[in-house]
Amino acid sequence: MTQRPLGREVGAARGLDETIDRLVEMALLEDIGEGDRTTLWTMGPTDRAEALIIAKEPLVVAGIQVARRVFQTVDPGLEVEALAADGAKVELGTPILKVRGLARGILTAERTALNFLGRLSGVATLTRSFVQAVGTGSGARITDTRKTTPGWRVLEKWAVRIGGGVNHRLGLDDMVLIKDNHIVAAGGVRNAVLRVTERNDLGLSVKVEVSRVDEVEELRGLPIDRILLDNMNNAAMREASARISDWPEPRPELEASGNMSLDRVRSVSETGVSWISVGAITHSAPTVDLSLGLTWIPDRARGA
Repeated sequence: MTQRPLGREVGAARGLDETIDRLVEMALLEDIGEGDRTTLWTMGPTDRAEALIIAKEPLVVAGIQVARRVFQTVDPGLEVEALAADGAKVELGTPILKVRGLARGILTAERTALNFLGRLSGVATLTRSFVQAVGTGSGARITDTRKTTPGWRVLEKWAVRIGGGVNHRLGLDDMVLIKDNHIVAAGGVRNAVLRVTERNDLGLSVKVEVSRVDEVEELRGLPIDRILLDNMNNAAMREASARISDWPEPRPELEASGNMSLDRVRSVSETGVSWISVGAITHSAPTVDLSLGLTWIPDRARGA
C-alpha cells in the first residue's frame, strides 16, 4: 500500500527561515540583555579568534543553519564553516562547526548557538534511533505529533525530518484528526465523520482515532484516509489490520500510537500498520552534549 503523508511537511508553507529569524532574535535578546559583560571586559574590540564546536557524544547533526544564523546575527563578519552536514551521524570528538572572526562575537553567540544545535540534534538523534529500530522490512514509517515545544514546532519537526522521520500535521488547520472527544461531542464516530465530510470543502485528509478493534468496523465505508490505533496492544493491531484487508480500495491506512518505545517499535511495525507516531521524539528528546572551544587566538588577545 502506498503511504500518504497527511498534512503539510515543514518548509515554505510555514516559513522555516522566518521561524529561525524570530527564534534566534528572541533567544539572543534573552541571553545577551544589555550586553555580554564578561566578554566585553576580557576581550578587546579587535581581538580575533577561531573556535570549533565539538560533539561530546555520538549524535545526528541538526541545526547547522540555525547556529550559523546565531553567529552571524551577533556579528555579520564572522566566518562560519560547517564541518558536518545536517543528517550526518558523528562520533564523540567530531568537529561540527568552525567559526572565525572577532572573539567577542564568537563568545557572545556561543551558548545560544549550542542551545539550538543541542536541542535540534537531540530530536534528530532520537528520531534516527526509532527509524533504525523499525528497520526496512515492514515498510512502516516513524512520524511525529503536535507534542512540541511551544514556538519551536517548525524547528523540531524539521529536525524530525533530518533524523529520517515524517511530519504529521503542522497544526490544526492542515488536516482533520477526529479524536475521542470529537466523537463523544458529535454523538458517535459516524456522525463525526459525516459532519466533517459535509464541511470539508478544502479537501483535507481525514484521520480517525479508535481505541478498540470493534470500533474499526464502524468506519467501514466512510470517507477517511487513515485510522489511528491508539494505545492498542500488538495483537489488537494485527486484528485491526486483518479486518480492513477485505475493504474495497482505497482502504484507509493504519497508524499506531501510544506508549511507543525503542524496545517495542519493531514489533509494532510488523502488525500491518503503515505509520507509527511517536510523541517522544519531540517532547522527550534529550539535548545532546556539544562544546565550543577557542583553538586559535592571536598573541595580542592572549595578553602578550
